[in-house]
Amino acid sequence: MTTATPSVTRRSIASVNPYNDEVLAEFPAMTDEEAGRAVAAAHQAFQEWRSLAPAERAAVVGRAASLMRERREELARTVTLEMGKLIGESRGEADLSADILSYYAEHGPAFLADRPLPVEEGNAVVANRPLGALLGIMPWNYPLYQVARFAAPNLVAGNTILLKHASNCPQSALALERLFHDAGAPPGVYVNLFLPSARVGTVIDDPLIQGVSLTGSDRAGAGAAERAGRNIEKTVLELGGSDPFIVLDTEDFDRTVEAAAVGRLSNMGQSCVSAKRMILLPHVYRRFVEELRRRFEALVPGDPLDPDTTLGPLSSEQAAANLVSQVRDTVAQGATLVTGGDRIGRPGAFVQPTILTDVRPGMRAYREELFGPVAVIYQVADENEAVALANDTPYGLGGAVFCRDLDRARRVAERLDAGMVWINHPTSSHPALPFGGIKCSGYGRELADLGIEEFVNKKLIRTFPTTVPIGFATG
Repeated sequence: MTTATPSVTRRSIASVNPYNDEVLAEFPAMTDEEAGRAVAAAHQAFQEWRSLAPAERAAVVGRAASLMRERREELARTVTLEMGKLIGESRGEADLSADILSYYAEHGPAFLADRPLPVEEGNAVVANRPLGALLGIMPWNYPLYQVARFAAPNLVAGNTILLKHASNCPQSALALERLFHDAGAPPGVYVNLFLPSARVGTVIDDPLIQGVSLTGSDRAGAGAAERAGRNIEKTVLELGGSDPFIVLDTEDFDRTVEAAAVGRLSNMGQSCVSAKRMILLPHVYRRFVEELRRRFEALVPGDPLDPDTTLGPLSSEQAAANLVSQVRDTVAQGATLVTGGDRIGRPGAFVQPTILTDVRPGMRAYREELFGPVAVIYQVADENEAVALANDTPYGLGGAVFCRDLDRARRVAERLDAGMVWINHPTSSHPALPFGGIKCSGYGRELADLGIEEFVNKKLIRTFPTTVPIGFATG
């Protein structure tokens, strides 16, 4: 059943609960002039913020981590109300976000240390220095986590942050701005921008902006990168994914099916690194399809704030309508609908957990990212065909390989065109592990030591003794 999205004030940023379509709050959108003043304030704050020692900046991020743990329930509830995430998953997102903040508070200063280079005379170092005011364009699917992995390393590095969050999670955006303010970030160091997506380009065009990081669709990423490129601004893009989930044996069948269900249904399937395409050998296929169908059909829809609910809504009515359209078109093109495929007959942005088989090239579900609780299951003849199918996608974010023979699993993992591959586990995230993809899934890396190096000036400082003749050019 489809219900109409409630009307909101034309020039406002609205928080709408996708469980019941209730408008929770509205906030006035910034004018271009107000956004320009925010950029100027972030640039001005950078002049002082950059002069602090990395350990001083890290201390602010560390206090933000502590506050996030203290406010865990409040933040989790806000996330669930704004985008429909199950409350247990919202708490887990808050925990992971706090861990990311703590990780950079602890390790960031060491990551930024000068790196000596071998030279014949005198010395040379690569010094990691901040760039300035950065624009972060963040999505709704992980309102806390996506911001934490962008803001934490860059604040420790000495950059200042202008954060344009997704328009459907303004209360999460305000909560994060308040968190960093309460942690001791000076005015202008972390600034929330209430801007419609259509007007973000004016901020990118501002000459005071030194870099742009976007997490979202490949279309949005291409647009932001093009605009930033015209302004010679560094970009990092984490975009869509159509991650393969390759099963080579059934030695741990129950665990493998559980991993597939968790990998596909976490965050109601609204994750770039969801296990979207299950690729199975013939001896695994039929049993796997039947067991995954059973698990999908056992999910209980309801209020995502209720811990007994196992199927929450998608983030919005539009997201639900788009997903059902993809499924219906694919079935009309000849795919087999094993289960699901429609809206659930109740208010809210609910979609039935869905399994598609017999999907072929040319069908929508073959190429497009399915952002919701829809699994596409393929049968292949052997591991060579599995790899070929896994790589036949415009995306290259993550992937998973399940096999008791670890040497075989590693050989297959090595052949996958992806930025990340997990063996015997669905794709996930950890502060100490780099995150990012290739092809239409974007470029650059977040998290780990690599994440703090994206928006820094790797400045060479070469020192010669005064006894070296001018013109001495080697080393």
